[in-house]
Amino acid sequence: MTHLAQLADALRNSRGFRHKRDIAAVLPQLSGIAGITTVPNGDDCAVLPDPTGDGHLLLAIEGLMQDFVTATPWFAGYSGVMVNLSDIAAMGGRPVAVVDALWAGDADVAQQLLAGMQSACERYGVPLVGGHSNLRAGAGQLAVAVLGRARRLISSFSAQPGDRILMAIDLRGQWQDGQPFWNASTAAPPERLRADLALLPQIAEAGLCDAGKDISMAGVLGTLLMLLECSGVGAHVDLARLPLPAGTPGWHENGAFDAHLRWLSAFPSYGYLLSVREPQAAAIQQVFESNGIACADIGTVQPGSRLTLQLGEARTTLWDLGAEPFIGAAPVVQQRPAA
Repeated sequence: MTHLAQLADALRNSRGFRHKRDIAAVLPQLSGIAGITTVPNGDDCAVLPDPTGDGHLLLAIEGLMQDFVTATPWFAGYSGVMVNLSDIAAMGGRPVAVVDALWAGDADVAQQLLAGMQSACERYGVPLVGGHSNLRAGAGQLAVAVLGRARRLISSFSAQPGDRILMAIDLRGQWQDGQPFWNASTAAPPERLRADLALLPQIAEAGLCDAGKDISMAGVLGTLLMLLECSGVGAHVDLARLPLPAGTPGWHENGAFDAHLRWLSAFPSYGYLLSVREPQAAAIQQVFESNGIACADIGTVQPGSRLTLQLGEARTTLWDLGAEPFIGAAPVVQQRPAA
């Protein structure tokens, strides 16, 4: 089996892929949103009309894995805010406020969760305005929600055949405590964190991009599968084009399976996939790179339903969405999200 085939097989059986596939069991039970939301379920945020008439309201929510909360409560609290802010930015929005729902078995765990959330809110400049708390729970759990606004949307339902696939990621970080989290946030200057998040709405408002998604716990390729499924398209990706952190073996080096799988499975603090019309690709790369963020053209959106990969001479199909849905999201038929 080639290195590429081994990586594809490991990803298909990874925890990140399995957890994202659980969405397919939930989506069919969510109905009645036509005429209420601007985009269907399956995007990074729910989208509602802004009553001011100036764009859209965005609602994002994340629940944290219980083992993550137990192992590192401060970082779990910080991450609960950070990943929601990333969802808002991924859809071209700016955050307004944060709320949380917190369960803890003792006051110390609750204090660490709250301290992490408060630190993230202060560093990103977004207020924590309230929520729910329970200090008599059997174990620590946390969910965080964020309200945001977008003038123009970036959506998972807008990728088109012929688009270039851009991967923008902040490599100025490190692995977090042996976990699959690439942390380029907690030690970064707050002003830089805020400016980097603002790049996404700036790109949307400039009309440079209307399709994309933030890289989540399914890693870069699992996130791409969700984007492709929502848009009803396929794609081809050359792994050798993916940016790598310093110290990571190159894609063609022998004995690098574990390092490459870890990076493909990583949940980065700042990472986005954008599906971009070819004439705008270079301009978007320049926006990110001028701010110190790696941005690589890693492949092409194609007609069909397959995500195919290449690494050197090797080729493989990671997933055929036509044969097996990933999250069960249906593409919009003859409709594009409002810009």
